[in-house]
Amino acid sequence: MTASPPTPSAACRTEALDRAVRLRDAGEAGQARTLLLGLGAAHPQDADIAYQTAWTHDVLGLEAEAVPFYERALAEPAALTVEDRAGALLGLGSTYRVLGRFEDAVRVLRQGVTEFPGDGALRTFLAMALHHTGEHTEAMGLLLALLADTSEDRRVREYHKAIRHYAQDLDALG
Repeated sequence: MTASPPTPSAACRTEALDRAVRLRDAGEAGQARTLLLGLGAAHPQDADIAYQTAWTHDVLGLEAEAVPFYERALAEPAALTVEDRAGALLGLGSTYRVLGRFEDAVRVLRQGVTEFPGDGALRTFLAMALHHTGEHTEAMGLLLALLADTSEDRRVREYHKAIRHYAQDLDALG
């Protein structure tokens, strides 16, 4: 049994969404935004469209307008691909941080790190949000662990064990 071809409206949606992403990537975020807002009106529950619309608003510096689109995109945990879900969690957390909503940023970015513990970008943005909430020791620990785990610097590699130790207990003196 073969899969049936997409319906014309689904094919048009996919084509328009792809075009909007290409426009944004080509530096035409304003045009992408117009196209995405129209797509979102036609497909209000579509998580992919909501995510791309949020991202485009962020590119345009319209962070406050991006938030409801990120929230819509993340409403259903399985609605996005794994990569897009990680991107949406990072985008929303980062946007909350830029807007000064630091506790919201920490909450969303912690969720992201829980779901995607190997994502260094999520851990980095969580560290920045933690800095704003005064959690400097935890922020520094996250960054030290990331440095120890991902650096290709020969000297950092030599001290990997010590850096990982201090990432767990920055105040340890021995």
